[in-house]
Amino acid sequence: MKKIQMVDLGGQYAGIKDRVGDAIADILESSSFINGPEVHAFQAELEEYLGVKHVIPCGNGTDALQIAMMGLGLKPGDEVITADFTFAATVEVIALLRLTPVLVDVYPDSFNIDVSAIERAITPRTKAIVPVHLFGQCAHMEAILELAEKHGLYVIEDNAQAIGANYTFENGKKQKAGTLGHVGATSFFPSKNLGAYGDGGAIFTNDDALAHTLRGIVNHGMYERYHHDVVGVNSRLDSIQAAVLRAKLPKLDEYCDKRRAAARKYSAAFDGIEGIIVPKTVANCEGICDTCDCHVFHQYTLRIGNGKRDGLARHLGEKQIPFGIYYPIPLHKQKAYADERYDENDFTVTNRLVDEVISLPMHTELDDDQIDYITKTVIEFVAG
Repeated sequence: MKKIQMVDLGGQYAGIKDRVGDAIADILESSSFINGPEVHAFQAELEEYLGVKHVIPCGNGTDALQIAMMGLGLKPGDEVITADFTFAATVEVIALLRLTPVLVDVYPDSFNIDVSAIERAITPRTKAIVPVHLFGQCAHMEAILELAEKHGLYVIEDNAQAIGANYTFENGKKQKAGTLGHVGATSFFPSKNLGAYGDGGAIFTNDDALAHTLRGIVNHGMYERYHHDVVGVNSRLDSIQAAVLRAKLPKLDEYCDKRRAAARKYSAAFDGIEGIIVPKTVANCEGICDTCDCHVFHQYTLRIGNGKRDGLARHLGEKQIPFGIYYPIPLHKQKAYADERYDENDFTVTNRLVDEVISLPMHTELDDDQIDYITKTVIEFVAG
């Protein structure tokens, strides 16, 4: 059995090596390192894939979130509601812009933001909601969009972990994650489902005026060289990263299918094992259905009961199986974001999840022998 990795980027590279190598060689020859043809081509191809009018590439996923908020004209003191159970970048950019982060609890099954908790948190100062599509599937967007429309709020999707996922509305309409709100942001960090070989990110919107503003912000506020029309930043996707992403984009659906196949095998092995709660899809299918397109399994995250999570983590380490604990500390308990406004009774789910969650290796190169070894190792500890 080959060595188990949390993410096997080397194995994935083997399938696109020639295309990536040729594209990078062309860039080196042309010296079109910034805003070159590869960036423009990737932008157009991603727009077509997502079915969105505008993709604005940028330097990384955190920048994408910040620029989206800047483009909407949010002002210091405006409240922005987001999930307590997520990576810090989501709340980091809110604080950097001197907006007021308002953290709320999540659902125990999907790990995504609790819509009823959003509604309870809305005040006259609330201006935006940032649903995080955690671990690879959309938050409950139909309800969030209805709530936002009722209260006149912006919806900014943090789509760093769910590119390629579909969201299905009650009427059967499907739409790609990141394209449902006023604006969406994603990351192309190497370990993402669509990952570059360095940093990268993008912003999505169907709003022409907003797209124009965002394009200025990413480039020092310039639409014409040395004419600074808006306050901007320096955040551009470089041509080499765009070339890598262009090689991977045609294979993104295949990559997502492979992740779902691995997730099905994991869940089948853990079926009926007391103390193991497998991830559920937003559609609440029994298991992961054969036609699943709502979850792209950026992470395959278990909940381990009976206080055994930390012991399991040590056991996996001893057995040379990598794992991740996403996330070990709620944002409302982080030193940088602690606030006397918060009541622990409002975070009962998040406070439980941080003691229970553990993510297993998940990538396109997992094979049956590896999955068998991983699942047997988990079961022998939890059920032992």
